[in-house]
Amino acid sequence: AALGPRRNPSIPMPADIYPGRRNSEGVDLADPLVRVRLLNVLDEWADKECWTAEPTVVNGRSATLDVRSPYSGFLIGTARQSSAAEIDEMIARAAAFQGEWDGLGGNVRATLLEEVADLYEARTPEFLSLCQREAGKSLVDAVLEVREAVDFLRYYAAEARAQFTAEGLELPGPTGESNRLRLAGRGVFVAISPWNFPLAIFTGLVAGPLAAGNTVIAKPAEQTPLIAALAIGLFHEVISDGVVQLAPGDGKVGAMLTSDPRIAGVAFTGSTETARAINRAMAQRDGPLGILVAETGGQNAMIVDSSALPEQVTRDVLASAFQSAGQRCSALRVLYLQDDVADGMLEMIKGGFEALVIGSPEDLATDVGPVIDAEAKTKLDQHIAAMKRAGHKVWQRELPKACKEGHFVAPTIIEIGSIRDLANENFGPVLHVAQFKADQLKQVIADINACQFGLTLGLHSRIDATRKLVEAKARVGNFYVNRNQIGAVVGSQPFGGEGLSGTGPKAGGPHYLARFATERVTCIDTTAAGGNASLMAG
Repeated sequence: AALGPRRNPSIPMPADIYPGRRNSEGVDLADPLVRVRLLNVLDEWADKECWTAEPTVVNGRSATLDVRSPYSGFLIGTARQSSAAEIDEMIARAAAFQGEWDGLGGNVRATLLEEVADLYEARTPEFLSLCQREAGKSLVDAVLEVREAVDFLRYYAAEARAQFTAEGLELPGPTGESNRLRLAGRGVFVAISPWNFPLAIFTGLVAGPLAAGNTVIAKPAEQTPLIAALAIGLFHEVISDGVVQLAPGDGKVGAMLTSDPRIAGVAFTGSTETARAINRAMAQRDGPLGILVAETGGQNAMIVDSSALPEQVTRDVLASAFQSAGQRCSALRVLYLQDDVADGMLEMIKGGFEALVIGSPEDLATDVGPVIDAEAKTKLDQHIAAMKRAGHKVWQRELPKACKEGHFVAPTIIEIGSIRDLANENFGPVLHVAQFKADQLKQVIADINACQFGLTLGLHSRIDATRKLVEAKARVGNFYVNRNQIGAVVGSQPFGGEGLSGTGPKAGGPHYLARFATERVTCIDTTAAGGNASLMAG
């Protein structure tokens, strides 16, 4: 025993670094014993082609579509579109179950969500395989995806346990008065999730309303229904299928759900245009007013001044712009380089850019995989071609021959004058670079703000006054200094934007669950208790 491992009690183990919840388990891909064993398991899953996604309620038959890999075109499984009759029945079931689910209280709901998190971790290899094959994610990104999903479940469980108590919050008042505020679920929520984080964001959008006492109907992105189906199947091992239901399908399914007056609210992550459509649909319906919690697009910039460290900038720019093939809400779209150092910085960035490995996400060496589908590829290719025609200087990698069959977009760097040259977000591996003079920093910030997107902003500078200036002036949800601007950690870096980038509150933050709840206040005059009792008896 004396020769056993010694632990410093002041340094928590990785699983215990967060108070009130267990940290998600990682996968050490640098350890060859771990890596080889995992790759062997993934090889076994790679042969499976019978994944299916169906509505939780089966009422008739509707169209069934093939689900194919974005990098190979291979068939992975099938998904069936939810019919109008199935949606109607799912909403009715969710409404019927909501009162009982809410009545369980925060502590019981928390325990159930933690059990779901444990099931997620137990099925990690299946999730990794589907994230690679259905969403085109690299293994590194897939591991991070599973961890974030697990963290959402456990974080919202901890918040439910703390905020949704039977006693509620005691409010101040004069002597002889007892006032308490309690949080309760609002009703039935619809969770509409994107394809770029088909497990993590999907899980967060489902777990948040559930933790707050609502029942949920989850509509995953039509490109990634199989991952969602596996996740909801695990929920159903712990929680009744009337409390959380799956409604796969395209935008028509989402429109039917969000326009129904029985829906208390919508949790959405996706494009600004779709969020506007949901908002209009909810405003036009009869019945109680619903709420929309939305995280939407971004035109994310990074500012680099002359004091920044070139090696650090290069590392963080490449990760921010090209990891996940640039398909992150927070990904870097516009890089501002101070003109004094711009040429040298850009040369180093281009050196790292040329070293990026483009290919199948099943290859551990791959840095940049495919975009999600043919439509996404066409939009990006058209943007790059338009910038070339307009005379912008463009650097673009050559795609390997192995990438010709999939939805690959060659990583691209485009020189522009400023962020004002861009009308829309270009959701893929395309980085725009602009230069600015030292005395133009305030104008750069004003141009970024004028876009009205406010999701993420990066800054590389060793001058504290510069950091304070940008922090004070920039209107963004997440501001990252001297690091990359992707990969917000649940509970530590709550994520979400403002303006055209969302409504708030931030996902993975302390104010999130309360947005899905209604507040109820009980006021009691304790000095009149006897009198009240006599009146009731009489």
